[in-house]
Amino acid sequence: MFDYRLKVFHTVASRLSFTKASEELNISQPAVTKHIKEIESQLNTRLFNRKGTSIQLTGSGVILYEYAEKIRNMYRDLEFEIYRLNSEHRGKLIIGASTTVAQYILPEILAKFHSYYRDIKIELLTYNTEAISTLLKEGKIDLGIIEGESQSSYFDYKIFKPDEIVLVAKADHPLMNKTLQLKDLYNTDLIFREQGSGTQEFIQSRLKEKGIDLGNLNIVMQLGSSESIKNYLLHSECLAFLSVSTVLNELKNNTLTIIDIKNFSIERNFHYILPKGEQSALIQLFLKFINYN
Repeated sequence: MFDYRLKVFHTVASRLSFTKASEELNISQPAVTKHIKEIESQLNTRLFNRKGTSIQLTGSGVILYEYAEKIRNMYRDLEFEIYRLNSEHRGKLIIGASTTVAQYILPEILAKFHSYYRDIKIELLTYNTEAISTLLKEGKIDLGIIEGESQSSYFDYKIFKPDEIVLVAKADHPLMNKTLQLKDLYNTDLIFREQGSGTQEFIQSRLKEKGIDLGNLNIVMQLGSSESIKNYLLHSECLAFLSVSTVLNELKNNTLTIIDIKNFSIERNFHYILPKGEQSALIQLFLKFINYN
């Protein structure tokens, strides 16, 4: 029910990218631009400013985004209230989620879902991407949400949410407010996640694409969770690549900081992972709900 042009604007504003919005909405970039221009013409105002290859919301854009978010949430609440009134759902879903998703993204969504569907029981299991794929293949979970790029012919993969991986250090690190060259990584002490981690798999892939020899990096330790890495960084001069979703509170509280690397970024998508074929009504309901959140 969410007005499509407003949905296009909301997606562009959330991603601050016409390209990413076109990919997410599965329409052409010119079509995205057309929808935005139609809204700008209707409201007689500019919604975005271009700065080089990036875009930013104008003052009008910020206001529209705030109202678009409210309208989107109202439509969501309306649809699910009516859906709940006319349907009865019971049962249990077992979800496997990789660490970042399970700790930092899903809890709020699961709390909202439970407020609508109290008779649906959810069990959330936390494993790395490799383990989740195995559990799903063995039928021990109903669906997975993963961080990695792993692909298997056994499953269907669908985009859940975008994410960015950033280089992080303690707030008073000597490199704070400095911009590194990619080659400077060879001269820094790094903390990595354990092998099998979807995040670690993704980081290594991007570094290799840029010609970084992983064997020559000074990896002083591998730790099994983002929390352990964050706490380690607070007491050392090391740097670590972490999902920005895992460090939002630390950035807000100025205990950790992001170290920029010139002309280098690591962007990815979290994915649903589902067995091929038709899904149960409970899985369809859950996916429909979280697509709104």
